[in-house]
Amino acid sequence: MIDFSHLERCRENNRLEAKKALGGLPNSLWETYSAFANTLGGVILLGVEEYPDKSLHAVDLPDPAGILQDFWSGVNNSDLVSANILCDEDVWEEEIDGKHIIVIHVPPAKEGERPVYVYGDPINGIFLRNGEGDYRCPREIYRQLFGKQTGSY
Repeated sequence: MIDFSHLERCRENNRLEAKKALGGLPNSLWETYSAFANTLGGVILLGVEEYPDKSLHAVDLPDPAGILQDFWSGVNNSDLVSANILCDEDVWEEEIDGKHIIVIHVPPAKEGERPVYVYGDPINGIFLRNGEGDYRCPREIYRQLFGKQTGSY
């Protein structure tokens, strides 16, 4: 897991994504949620900024409780996210040097829950994680990964 006392040593990768989120939940959060759920899982940090040297730093969310409420509303909205694969213990507030951030641990989705898609679009709303980025799942990859479970595409 992440050593929050040394957050600056962490780097975004295929299992870690930082989002500043000072204006509330970023729309890209849902793509990252889908990508982590459809690959190896990962951790999304809200209230964390990536500096030019790639180090991560807390920025202090102005309303963590409001962001948490918006997150839970979104992840439970089937028009936005096809499946909520989280439990209460997967999402929490963390304090780093007096600054509040939100940690979202997204496990890999189980076979019956995959693919996890967003925006109500089971074709174009499937994302995968590769390195530091979230990418739409190409049709040929979709067939390889999910074809057995969902039939033809």
